[in-house]
Amino acid sequence: MTASSRTACDLIVVLGGADSPAAQSLGGKGARLDEMLRAGFPVPPAFCLTTGLFELFRHRAGLDAEPGANPAGIRERILTAELPADIADAVLDAYTTLGCPRVAVRSSASKEDSAAYSFAGQHDTLLDIAGPDALLDAVRRCWASLWSDRAVAYRDAAGAGSIAVVVQQMIDADAAGVLFTRDPISGRTDRFVVDSCWGLGEGLVSGRVTSDSFVVEPDRPEVLERNVRYKVTRCAPVGSGVVELIKVDEPLRGVPSLTDKQLAELAELAVRVRDHYGADQDIEWAVRDGIPYLLQARPITTGTPQPAPRSPYTAPQPEPVRHGTFWSRMDIGEIFTGVMTPLGISFARYYQDNVHGDCVVGTGLRDRGEMSPQMGYFQGYVYLNISYTAYLLSQSLATRDQRPFDERFASEEIDLAGYRNPFGSYRIGLPWLRSTLFWFRTAAAEFRDAPRRARRMTESRRYEFDRAHRIDLRKLDIRELNGEMHRRLAYFHDMNVGYMPYFLNAFGFYGILEAMCRAWLGAEGERLQNRLKTDMSNLRTVAAAREVWELAGAARERPEVLAIIRSGAPADVAARLRADAAGRIFWAEHMEPFLRENGTRAHQEMELTHPRWIDDLSYVFLMVRRYAEEGFSIDTALDAAHDPRDDAATRALRRLPAPKRRAIRTAISLYETCSTLRETARMSMITSIWLVREVVYEVSRRLIEAGVLRSFDEVALLDFADILKYLEHQRDPHEVCSRARLDEARRTFQNYTRLPAPPLSIIGEWDVTQSVRPLPDGARLPGLGTSPGRAVGRARIVEDLAWQADEFQTGEILVTSYTDSSWTPLFAIAGGIVTDIGSMLSHSSIVSREFRVPAVVNTKHATRVIKTGDLLMVDGDRGVVEVIDG
Repeated sequence: MTASSRTACDLIVVLGGADSPAAQSLGGKGARLDEMLRAGFPVPPAFCLTTGLFELFRHRAGLDAEPGANPAGIRERILTAELPADIADAVLDAYTTLGCPRVAVRSSASKEDSAAYSFAGQHDTLLDIAGPDALLDAVRRCWASLWSDRAVAYRDAAGAGSIAVVVQQMIDADAAGVLFTRDPISGRTDRFVVDSCWGLGEGLVSGRVTSDSFVVEPDRPEVLERNVRYKVTRCAPVGSGVVELIKVDEPLRGVPSLTDKQLAELAELAVRVRDHYGADQDIEWAVRDGIPYLLQARPITTGTPQPAPRSPYTAPQPEPVRHGTFWSRMDIGEIFTGVMTPLGISFARYYQDNVHGDCVVGTGLRDRGEMSPQMGYFQGYVYLNISYTAYLLSQSLATRDQRPFDERFASEEIDLAGYRNPFGSYRIGLPWLRSTLFWFRTAAAEFRDAPRRARRMTESRRYEFDRAHRIDLRKLDIRELNGEMHRRLAYFHDMNVGYMPYFLNAFGFYGILEAMCRAWLGAEGERLQNRLKTDMSNLRTVAAAREVWELAGAARERPEVLAIIRSGAPADVAARLRADAAGRIFWAEHMEPFLRENGTRAHQEMELTHPRWIDDLSYVFLMVRRYAEEGFSIDTALDAAHDPRDDAATRALRRLPAPKRRAIRTAISLYETCSTLRETARMSMITSIWLVREVVYEVSRRLIEAGVLRSFDEVALLDFADILKYLEHQRDPHEVCSRARLDEARRTFQNYTRLPAPPLSIIGEWDVTQSVRPLPDGARLPGLGTSPGRAVGRARIVEDLAWQADEFQTGEILVTSYTDSSWTPLFAIAGGIVTDIGSMLSHSSIVSREFRVPAVVNTKHATRVIKTGDLLMVDGDRGVVEVIDG
């Protein structure tokens, strides 16, 4: 009997029911759910619109042509078609029998979730659908997704030519996630890995929310490892079939999203699923009111994982080099800090191959060395090869001694006492003499030209920003877009080369000042450099906080504008301002100049996926709201209460002989100057990254239209080299960015995010499997005191500025993983700063000193041990954080 001769009711199947339909008619996802229900697994009830019903509809609608023919036209006809009455009635009857709950409507392609193919995400899934009209519309959209560009491209290889639709009771999950019965990192089958988030699992799969990770031994079952993260947002249904990110309630953010009991129950279910299918499984699950549900299971289609890397080297090295190299990710521009996406890592590699060498020469090193060993990559983090860089620095007399450089980048995880550079030192001879002369000539030119070059960089930044706003990238053809990318990459090169000398000179003069205080004042001079009076209030990063304050002042003078800023979601403020007459004036007079100076700031700027302020103004408007409170003044924040110990530092300095006093004052002046120039040039450097990001996202928009990417969430999975190939060779985007490579990039990135962060500094290799240590009890956390003074206040964990800036209260202790220039406005109202990582010259330290806010950085575990609301004492002199009242 053909589909067209059967009734619509015959072609709808209750999954797990009395009938045993052909698996092919249910599609891959539907067949799996049917099997799991029949095996007694806790799967939410569902029915399936079989491929036969789809074929009946297609016949009735006159769409019997081959699925690949004119996909856009077929898709549009399905979306606008009226469902035949008997088909619509049959679907709604099945919905009524299910109880008319809120449902998830999921496409189920013929070969989906098979051992050979994984169509996950190629066809549409619609969540939280309620009501007859919404259900029928969702069914049409699922059918039409068979002809989406991405699905057509994918099935060219897989050959899936039909589609079923599963309608399943929606589980509004308290927590959800995935469970792997084979460890994705080690490949071990005697341990299960569970990723879990609050809310719906779609947030975890798309990478939009932070998740916990657990390792469970299935036989007992017993939880072997916990990696509980601070979780600010969750995916949740908000009505009318819309799923959005919303805030996680504060008490739940730092606690595990699964209890041990729930983990044990999930592990027991996973053992049963694995044994039932006789193969390792990737299982989607949800927990509601303490009850676990299985939403899907598919065989793990990837091969056996490779052994976890132990070294940042990406190419084989001689054993002495591999085991003796000193690596560090401290203070490397604060643009590489934190785990990076595949796109971010590949862009870092582009920088290494095409920019870093000229940066090296720009700092006065005649021999730039080989590029391949100078940077390394480990578990998604970028490392600087300190050993090789110190070797290159030794080619000059001025930097011959490697110890100061080594000590600057060493964290307490390593001991330099027995360290020997495996690359040795630059050999004395004629090349060394030439390099020394080259360094002195470069240094002389740098001190002569540095202020002038900074002004040129600022002028070029404003010109390039204005030019970018005049260009509509959407209107450029592929050849023109390629030309624009190369122009912006050239500017990216020049701004990084221009910035690097300021960066290193600021480090150098701080080190000289530190050494002078220690050598000439003994114990009294310990960290005295942090109490000596400096004037860096004109730092560009501090000026950004002042300019946010000025925005708040301008808004206060216009009550109707301030009312718009204070009301509604921060993400909507920009649109509402531009829709209002007074708001448009405010936008033109104040917002546009502000964005011209500060709009390209972002968290971890080298990570191209992170939106800039100009892309998402939520954080800026949250700070304007806070700064608009009566009584706040940025000048008051910068002129904090006088600390008598500053006078003691000045008296100690006065006791020195005049030549030594002059030397210290000169070092302070040079440090101030280089720091100011560094911040000025840094804005040009990060603007150049934004310019490249704009082209990357235009390419990504075209890749979404071509069906290569499913959404902008997948931009993070691209390889920057592939983007350049696509632009340069104008090839078929499906050839350049294959789904297989994107899926592999996703798995790799997810594996990186599961792992604990590697140390800031490594000598040789680091084995993540042997490095899991218990957390301290939290009563007292040692760290590095980088801004003097003591503060007592309530802790506030902040991980996401756009979502949390409105929660931060004046005088609270800011506790976070790390900060960069985008965080500066928050420092003006903080009572103290505590970070997991950092150094004397990290952003959190420099800006804390400028605002005279006590700071302790590099505590390792603050965000995991301290809870929001804990009463803390932050001692920036001793480098200690104490929990007074938890």
